[in-house]
This record gives sequence, structure tokens and C-alpha cells, in this order.
Amino acid sequence: MMHNLIGKQMYEFLSDLFPICRSITGGGVRQTLRAIQKHIPIEIREVPTGTQAFDWTVPREWNIKDAYVMDESGNKVVDFRKNNLHVLGYSIPVNKVVSYAELQEHLYSLPEQPDAIPYVTSYYQERWGFCIAHSDRVKLKRYNYKVFIDSELKDGYLTYGELVVPGKSQKEVFLSTYICHPSMANDNLSGPTVATFLAKWIMSTDRRYTYRIVYVPETIGSIVYLSKNLERMKKNVIAGFNLTCMGDNRQYSYLATRMGNLYVDRVALNVLRHKHPNFVKYSFLDRGSDERQYDAPGVDLPVCSVMRSKYGTYPEYHTSLDNLSLVSPEGLYGAYDVIKECIFLIENDHIYKIKCLCEPQLGRRGLYPTLSAKNSASTVRNMMNFIAYADGKNDLIDISDKIGVPVWELYAIIDQLKSADLLDVLDITE
Repeated sequence: MMHNLIGKQMYEFLSDLFPICRSITGGGVRQTLRAIQKHIPIEIREVPTGTQAFDWTVPREWNIKDAYVMDESGNKVVDFRKNNLHVLGYSIPVNKVVSYAELQEHLYSLPEQPDAIPYVTSYYQERWGFCIAHSDRVKLKRYNYKVFIDSELKDGYLTYGELVVPGKSQKEVFLSTYICHPSMANDNLSGPTVATFLAKWIMSTDRRYTYRIVYVPETIGSIVYLSKNLERMKKNVIAGFNLTCMGDNRQYSYLATRMGNLYVDRVALNVLRHKHPNFVKYSFLDRGSDERQYDAPGVDLPVCSVMRSKYGTYPEYHTSLDNLSLVSPEGLYGAYDVIKECIFLIENDHIYKIKCLCEPQLGRRGLYPTLSAKNSASTVRNMMNFIAYADGKNDLIDISDKIGVPVWELYAIIDQLKSADLLDVLDITE
């Protein structure tokens, strides 16, 4: 089946990206964007170190080749080449012998998750350090250790990817995802993976709206992007989704916009209530990803997040346990399907008004049973309820919410009523 094929393709793509060591800048980001570029025609853009973006400044670029901690017998007790989470993100270079006590000051572990390597970074203050499973940390002997980090911090660039897919309207739907974490599957790679396959689908459709799809380093990347595009986006963006944590097989999650009652909130809630009614609802007070920037006061873009397990809520989050076994083809496809359904709703949403007073005579148009008997109206009850609320004030989401029928079960009804010349269709942007 098609959904099995797409899910498998997404999982394979995510697996290809998994080994790359990414950070907020550097070669890993470029390598990731070039891999995405093989699937969709993103533009890769670079912003120099020192560039001002609102209250932030683009930092120096960081790249790393190798790192390890070696004991007195020449054994690498921590090895970056075995897992790129072993190095504190943005570590400065170091090459020296340290005591056991000094080494401990530069180690990060999780006693409550002894087999997990934590993900730790220090972007804006210079440090060096290593991340280690606590079960390995407690085995370290009171030796001297050689610590080696072959990294470089230099004036360079912040790199991001952008794809704008034109539609009939200049009004835009915005999709954003981030590409700045090393080897973690759900928190990081599931978002870019789903975004890439959504972009493929969007490009294959007859589009009403324009689509702006961006791959940015989290926080600093979204701030830089907004500093360059905010005026245009405030004018045109009608709905946006921050794509993250979309690959596991657990519950669905929704994080509202700052206002909580915008058009995109209505879209997401309508789809989730009918597709996955057990989803977990979060408010903007629970924010933690780039929706913080897109919904900030004065920016005020209508961006929400639709996820599987929300970041920070699942035990594998920001550890080496967030690996390829945590995500699945089914999990990825489920998230893809929900966002696709949201986009399809946005594309097909209008305000509807029935053209005649009182109920139209559906029977002579072939839309209603001509023999009246008990329960004869049940087959067209959804159509009759749709007509009852097609008053020129309600859009498709309103009607779906009022009559308790999924929007995808109303599309055929709308087509039938339009074919019978019974329905006026008004653009929601008018």
C-alpha cells in the first residue's frame, strides 16, 4: 500500500541522515541540507558570523573531526567516532593529560538513566567536555587521562535551507523544522524527514496557496530567518506548523499558538479530534521549540506544533536512546498523514452558503431518496446537516465541528451540492 511505501521511504531517509554530526553551524548542517536537496529543490543560504538578528548575533562556526578520552593503557573510554553525542556540543579544542578529578569536572552523565549518553551543548560560552553513560562513568579508575578534541571555532556561516512553492495565491502556509542536533532520531530528524516528504507531495498538487518550507538551526536559525523575512511573512502567512518529534508510535500531541484560538489552531484541533481523539493538548506555556520565535510578541505568526510525543515528555529525549529503534515507518507516516490532512483542509476550506430558502428539494436532483419511509433520510443526514449550517457565515471547519463529521467526509457532499448549483462558495480570505 502507498502509505507503507511512503513510511518506509521516510524511515530510510532518516536512517541515512542519522550518522551526521550536526550543530547550529558547520559542515554537518551543510551535509544534511545537501542530502535533502537530492529530494527537493531547496535553496541553501549562508549568513556570516557576526550578523545581527534582532537581539542575537550569528555565532562562530563550529566543526569537529575527532575526540576521545584515553586511559593510561591506551584504551579510549569515550570515543566521538562511536557516538557523536559523546562530545559537549561546541566544545573548544583541547589536547592534554588531566587527572581523574579534573576529568570529572568536564563529564556529563545521567545517574537516573545510567545507560544513556546525554545530549549537552554550550553554544554561547566556551567550554570543553564529554558526555558519557553513567554506567561507564562509575567504572573510571583514578588514573590520569588524555583528553583530545579536534574541533575548530572560526568566523564562518550559519546555514539554512528554504523552499518556496508558489500557488495561485500569494497567501502562504509555513512549515518550519530544525536541523541542528547530532544523532537523535525523533527529536531532530523526524521533523526534517516529514517536511521533505510533505514538500514532495505539495509540489505534486494543484495548489491554492503558496508554501514556505524552511530547515533552520533551532532558535538562532529561526531568529535569523525572521530577521530577513518577517515583513513578507506577516503579510502573507495564514497558517504555520513547527515540525518536530514526529517519528515514534506513541500518542499525538498539539501545542497551541500563543493566542490559542487562531485559524491554524482550529485546523489542527479539527483534524486531531477526528483522526486521533486521544491526543494530548498543550498550551503555549509548554512551548520549547521554534514556536517561541514565530509566535513572539510583535512577530505574531500563526504557528502551532502537531507532534507525536512532545519534546521533553518522553524518556529517550535528548539522549542516545533517541535512536533508530525509537522511530518507525508507521510513526513517521502517521505524523505525515496528520499534517497532510491539515494542509488539505486549508486548501479546501471556504465559507459556504446554500442558495435557496428552506431546504432545497434534493430528490429531484438525485440527492435524496424519492420514497419516504422510516430512516430513509439517514443516508443523507450528513448532507442535510451540512446544508443547515451553510449560512454564509460558517466555514468548513465550523460546519464539521458543529455536526460532528470529519471534514474529509464532507468533501464529496460539497462537490455534489456544487454540481447541483445549490452552493455559493466564498473565499475565507475575502
